[in-house]
Amino acid sequence: MKRILIWIFILGISLAAARAQDDATQQQINKLNGQVQDLLDAQAVQAKRITALEKEIGELRDKSSQPGATDTANADDLKKLADQVQEIDKKRQADRELILKEIGKLGKVGGSSPGRKPTPTMTTNSATGGSNPGGKENGYEYKVAAGDTLSIIAKAYRDQGIKVTADQIQKVNPGLNPNSLKVGQKIFIPAPAP
Repeated sequence: MKRILIWIFILGISLAAARAQDDATQQQINKLNGQVQDLLDAQAVQAKRITALEKEIGELRDKSSQPGATDTANADDLKKLADQVQEIDKKRQADRELILKEIGKLGKVGGSSPGRKPTPTMTTNSATGGSNPGGKENGYEYKVAAGDTLSIIAKAYRDQGIKVTADQIQKVNPGLNPNSLKVGQKIFIPAPAP
């Protein structure tokens, strides 16, 4: 009975840590979405300004081609206007590049671990401390990446047809703290029993 309560307590702590990590990731995604939306809005405003300036240039050209027009633009006015259009276009290009960069960051944040597919490589773990009476167990070595949790790792292996749970991973890795996995840390993933 005590063991069951202890496992329930550990499971509750693990779930709470996973939820907290998911909340932090969601906050980052929301922040980046807001920044991307601001950039898209700024780009739309600049596109409107470019359109207005192009229209103004067209009107000035029409006026300058009319004979006897007193309110015509001279070559300097047209050059200034063309320079303004080019400057706005440069800013639009810079905004576009910034938007693409932010979208790239958003993709990295949103897809850091859950979409990752570990490559299973069969190894033997002789220091598992697990329930195997010979002290050796077949399985896979896994290198922890940013954002990984035991649940995410177990799901990634299950998605590849390797039936494993977070509890099984915890059991074969004595001393592993599921709440503080370190990037680059190697853990052992047990192979399913035949």
